[in-house]
Amino acid sequence: MQTDDKTRTELEAAAFRRLVEHLRQRTDVQNIDLMNLAGFCRNCLSKWYLAEAEARGVSMTDPQAREAVYGMPYDEWKKKYVKEATPEQLKKLREATKDHKH
Repeated sequence: MQTDDKTRTELEAAAFRRLVEHLRQRTDVQNIDLMNLAGFCRNCLSKWYLAEAEARGVSMTDPQAREAVYGMPYDEWKKKYVKEATPEQLKKLREATKDHKH
């Protein structure tokens, strides 16, 4: 299947919105779990979002980018949903991200 650039961009944007909405719904999945399993998390998405905004000359702050991904201010998300990482999770994260670049 071949699509034009406009349609491809629309499909990618729709898929991104679904991913973000899915991550907002899955409050039980901690960022450390995402990092350990997939090598990225909600914070990575917000950093990529911010980088793309900056690359296009769109004025945006880190808190604004995080809110675009989390659906609320990050501090509010942390209070509601973040649990303390276990020693096992932290060890796995260190191993998984020793060569990680955002």
